[in-house]
Amino acid sequence: MSSFTINDERKQQVNMISYFSAGTRWGSNKGNPTGIQPDNACGKTVAVQTATVQETEDLPNRQQACKSAGNPAITIDSYQDQGQATAAVVSGKDDAMLADSPVVAYAVKQTNGQLELLGDIYDAAPYGYVIEKDQTEFAQAVADAVKALITDGTYKTILDKWGVQAGAIDNPAVNP
Repeated sequence: MSSFTINDERKQQVNMISYFSAGTRWGSNKGNPTGIQPDNACGKTVAVQTATVQETEDLPNRQQACKSAGNPAITIDSYQDQGQATAAVVSGKDDAMLADSPVVAYAVKQTNGQLELLGDIYDAAPYGYVIEKDQTEFAQAVADAVKALITDGTYKTILDKWGVQAGAIDNPAVNP
């Protein structure tokens, strides 16, 4: 299990059971000392993990918009793992970071107040458990199990523990 976004291409190959909603979110040092604005990061240095949608699509599009408007480009600072990207922001090397919303929320929680969330989650989509295509009964059982966790409060407890409550869903489904 990992951060598999449910999409039509994947649903053609496997069953996907929704359990969480995630998008992209910004994070910065507490108090946003460099004044970064999620809607305008021109001239700022932004940390991202290599090979993420933030590195390959989101920031390059924003960077191009800055250049087209005659503003300084965004410097994209790519790291092999998210821990390195987070450390670059905490240390002040980079102005902000951009990652999947649960990743940024967890980083804020783990840094004990050194980081804060910026802006709202955007481009949200459901994450899904992956089950083989021919295992439809098992896929439904997993969806029912997630629903039971939601109903009895365990789901909320888990999300609260990890600081990712913003991604809560209330109706898990097979191939939504």
